[in-house]
Parts: sequence; structure tokens; C-alpha cells
Amino acid sequence: MQIYADNAATTKMSRAAIDAMLRCMEEEYGNPSSLYARGQRAKEILEQARADVAAVIGAEPGEIYFTSGGSEADNQAIRSAAEMGKKQGKRHIISTAFEHHAVLHTLKKLEKEGFAVTLLDVHEDGLVRVDELEAAIREDTCLVTVMFANNEIGTIQPIREIGAVCKKHGVLFHTDAVQATGHLPIDVKADNIDMLSASAHKFHGPKGVGFLYARKGIRLVNLIEGGAQEKGKRAGTENVAGVAGMAAALKESAAHMAENAEHMRKIRDRLIKGLSAIPHSALNGDASKRLPGNVNFCFEGIEGESLLLLLDDRGISASSGSACTSGSLDPSHVLLAIGRVHDVAHGSLRLSIGEATTEEEAAYIVRNVKEVVEYLRGFSPVWRDLTSGKTPFIL
Repeated sequence: MQIYADNAATTKMSRAAIDAMLRCMEEEYGNPSSLYARGQRAKEILEQARADVAAVIGAEPGEIYFTSGGSEADNQAIRSAAEMGKKQGKRHIISTAFEHHAVLHTLKKLEKEGFAVTLLDVHEDGLVRVDELEAAIREDTCLVTVMFANNEIGTIQPIREIGAVCKKHGVLFHTDAVQATGHLPIDVKADNIDMLSASAHKFHGPKGVGFLYARKGIRLVNLIEGGAQEKGKRAGTENVAGVAGMAAALKESAAHMAENAEHMRKIRDRLIKGLSAIPHSALNGDASKRLPGNVNFCFEGIEGESLLLLLDDRGISASSGSACTSGSLDPSHVLLAIGRVHDVAHGSLRLSIGEATTEEEAAYIVRNVKEVVEYLRGFSPVWRDLTSGKTPFIL
């Protein structure tokens, strides 16, 4: 059996997205900046996609800017807010300790440029406390950036409440919604969101394309200079095929969001129940305030990298909260942020299921994870020390 359980990393492109892209690549391949008919047809596709994307999140078409993905959108949003704040004498930014590195690395660069950054705790349940966020706001705060849902442990933040606090204090609010868009209901107006980042390949669209929502009145800083595309805020000939594929995928995801979420929650909860039966294991993040398809566990006494490789041998594609697989010896900053100690954080597993995941596949995953964890513990010196009482159990 072959099971793909790494949808948080990327998703399989939908037929709707592929068809929309093929039309652009085979027929409507004109440059949307050109004045002749073929170019104008490409422009119409681009603007229809802008309207379709805007409708899904409750925005106006003119508030949508197409990008190369979520990382670019994060960078542009944060740098734009910082520039606006600097002009007003405000150089303080609030975020969280478990943001995506596209956010954290941008904030580190801004610190070197004289900005002060406060990273909020997300506690053991992986959730921001709104009262703590409000208490962190200062007179010189220019931006709050908090992700909608965490990419590793899947916890969903109280976005509407955070947005309301920011609005109350006159502070811009940006959210990295890369994991949430297409999977959770979003209304940027009702949620008090000033800027939002999204990436197509997380909701069955193509890689290398995303969008930034920026509320009307926000002055974006250009990351790329050149032509006048995207209202002069992102130079370069637009990726019409990619944008069309993204819009098609997002429309389809939004149309089936409720039924897909209900199905994935059932599979998710079955996985959580089954994996919780493994001794000395722990679910990372709140059990219910999490993405419908996210399951993230720590297993004491093993290494996540070994777990992944052995699961792959059994046909299960998954990922780990441990950064071992990327060549780093450090465990996930997300797991450390919620209080997991290094030794435990190294033994993590993220399963991110999709709409097509079945009950049979869930049972296969649980059975094989149990077997592999038991196998790895069988020759682990760490596990031997734990079971002998030489070192105490943590989980």
C-alpha cells in the first residue's frame, strides 16, 4: 500500500488546476501586458483569477497581489508594515516563537535594521493567548504577525480575536495563512486581517505561485523592481498559467471545504486515538483546535529520521518535526516553543492527511507506526536507559 501523508508539505494538483493551466499554456499563452487580442485574453484570465481568489477570502479583487508563493508574500507584507511604521516612528513588531522561517528570518533581518521584536509564547497547547498579545502592544508597535494555523502541529490561532485587538490599538495585523487557505473559512474583513499570505501548492494548486492580500490603503514595498505588473508592486511578466491553476484549485477547495473537513477530522481523530495507545507518546498541540488533516506526535526513545525512513519502506510518506532530515542536528523550533525537550522533540512524526485518505489507510498507518516505534526502541540505548530506570521518562 502506498499512502501519501505529507499534504502540509505539498499537495497533489487537482484536475481543475491542471486543466486551467493547460488552457493557458496551449491556447491563451499571450503576455497580459500586450495590447493585441491574445494578450488581452491572457489579461482577462489573470483578472478573473484575481476576482475568484478575492471572493474566497472576502476581499476585493484590487487587494490581491500575485506572488511566487507564501514566503515572498510574508516578506513583502512584513517589510511593508515595517516601512510604514518607520515613517511614523514605530519600530516594534509582535510575532510568535513558532512562526514559519519566512517570517522569523525576515524579523531577524529587521532587528539588525533597528526594529525591536517580541516573540510571544504559544504554550504547551500551541495557542497564542490574546490577553498576552494585547499586553505586549506598545505605543511604537507597528505590526502583529501571527500565523493562522501552524505548519507543523496544525494548531489554529484565535485570528478574529487577535485581529480585533490589533484594530482596537491601531496596529496592522498580518497572518501567514499558507496552511489555512482552502482548508478553513477565511473572511479578511470579519477577521480584521490587514494582510494575508497564501501558497497555491498547499490547496492542490501548482508550486511557485501564491498571493498576498493587502487591505486597501496599505502601501506595499517592492521586493522586485522592473515593470509595472501587479499595480507596480511586483515587477515581472505574470505567471498566468500558474495563477489560473491556483484560482481553479482554490475555488474547488472552497466549494468542498465543509465536507472535506468533516471527512479529514474523522480520519485525524482515528489516527490520534490509535497513536495515543503507543506507550510514552504525546500529541503535539491542542487536540481539537487544529487543522482537520494534521496529526503530530512525539515518541520518546527514538529518532524521527529513522522513523520516517522505515515508514517510507512500508509505503507511507510522512515528515518529522525534527530537522534531522534537512541536515540540522537541532530539533524543530516549533516543538521547542511548546515546551518539548530536545530528546523528545527529536522523536516526532507529522502526518498531514488529505481528502482522499481512507479509513483503511488510517488503520495501516497506525499499525505500521506502532510496529516501527517498537522496532526502533528495541535497539535504542536511550530507550534501554529509560526502561531500566537509569533516566526518568518524560512522556
